[in-house]
Amino acid sequence: MNVVVAVAQFLVNEILSKPFYLVGLMTAVGLVALRRRLGEVVSGALKATMGFLILVVGANTVVSALTPLGTMILGAVGARGVVPTNEAIVALAQKNYGAIVAWVMITGFGISLLIARLTPLRYVFLTGHHVFFMATMLAVVLLSVNMPQVQAWIVGSLLLGTIMVIMPAFAQPWMRRVTGDQPVAIGHFGSLGYISAGIAGQLVGRRSESTENMRFPEGLRFLREPMIATALSMVVIYLIFAIAYLARAGQAAAIKVTGSPDWASYLMASILQALQFGVGVALILFGVRTILGEIVPAFAGIAERIVPGALPALDCPVSFPYAPNAVLVGFLASFLGGLLSLVAIAVAFHAWWGLALILPGMVPHFFTGGTAGVFGNATGGRRGAAVGGFVNGVLITFLPAFLLFVLGSLGFANTTFGDADFAWYGIVVGNVVRLGPAVGIAGLAVVLLVLIALASLFQKRFVESGWTPGKPAETPGEAPAMAKA
Repeated sequence: MNVVVAVAQFLVNEILSKPFYLVGLMTAVGLVALRRRLGEVVSGALKATMGFLILVVGANTVVSALTPLGTMILGAVGARGVVPTNEAIVALAQKNYGAIVAWVMITGFGISLLIARLTPLRYVFLTGHHVFFMATMLAVVLLSVNMPQVQAWIVGSLLLGTIMVIMPAFAQPWMRRVTGDQPVAIGHFGSLGYISAGIAGQLVGRRSESTENMRFPEGLRFLREPMIATALSMVVIYLIFAIAYLARAGQAAAIKVTGSPDWASYLMASILQALQFGVGVALILFGVRTILGEIVPAFAGIAERIVPGALPALDCPVSFPYAPNAVLVGFLASFLGGLLSLVAIAVAFHAWWGLALILPGMVPHFFTGGTAGVFGNATGGRRGAAVGGFVNGVLITFLPAFLLFVLGSLGFANTTFGDADFAWYGIVVGNVVRLGPAVGIAGLAVVLLVLIALASLFQKRFVESGWTPGKPAETPGEAPAMAKA
């Protein structure tokens, strides 16, 4: 049995939790299904894998650049509390839940393919690390009520397989608006925030121009280049909070953040971090284009041979190239929403409901807030990007606070899951399963059936009918005003 568990953990930790390997394997399967030559299969799989590795390098660069900024911001305002970080909470959970997580992830992925095959929900979720995170969250929630491990494995697998196909379906009309009807779906467990951003954009921005149509004075036209605009904006943001942190914490504390010998080097190191952030975003955009260039054609093989009509559901940065300016707008608006929500929790909701102070983590706000900005821009232009990002920031602050109540002992850690779908799904599952062994299982069965039924109905009524949300184009047949991927 230990050998079987070890093999399962190896598959999860070294292959299935690595999105670059997973995408490369799925690309190869698609090309084989298309009966391509061996050289084309190897080339396509390697390009897709390397595209994801480029994206990972870009993401790591962004994370590295955002870490000291988060320290500066939190130090400048003097806040303390829980910082939602998926990687951190998963690392804490692996000590006690590693084996069950492995089984839930492997079986759940198979169940998702089965659901995609048997229902109208033709989506294959390819963001492997998010599948890993969701499997961990579900295992923690189920085992926190002392559910037997075999039962938790079966129930968790069904829950995981279901969420992997329903959320891409619910988000698809807005994703189609973003991409201009490209054959790709969003496979990221922040989808509730993206859908909310798209709806908010439609409500507030019907007459607002796209973020990608910003007109600058002649001397500022260089800001139309996304990489330059992003880097320059981050330089300004970094300097503001670097100076504020220096004034509040003092030179000794400030220079430790960047490892600088004095305050002047500290400020220059802050500028360098801002520029590295711009480099990271540029790498992400290039990596996404590389992935799409290989996986979209290859997925015809998956659609034809394995899951007819399937769409690849990819990580949230897949949306970034369609509106790079909106990514920055959404990120900043999401962070603002997180800060104001933190104040609201500190002033009122902590006293009323005992909610923990959820501090705004720069990484979830960048990736989910940036994606929310793209979705909001697609339906409501600049105002939509700003309001959509703000709504996302509110969601990823309040929802994780409620999630802590159903995480058992892990809820007392100083971190938690950061994206919207982890929170709402965990809250629903956690509260239902606490109804008791028999009632809880029956309740979860009802939840799964209702979710699949609603998603299937939504797929038929809104996705397959061709409905696309958002303001109408300026002229009949005109494409949405956004940057081309």
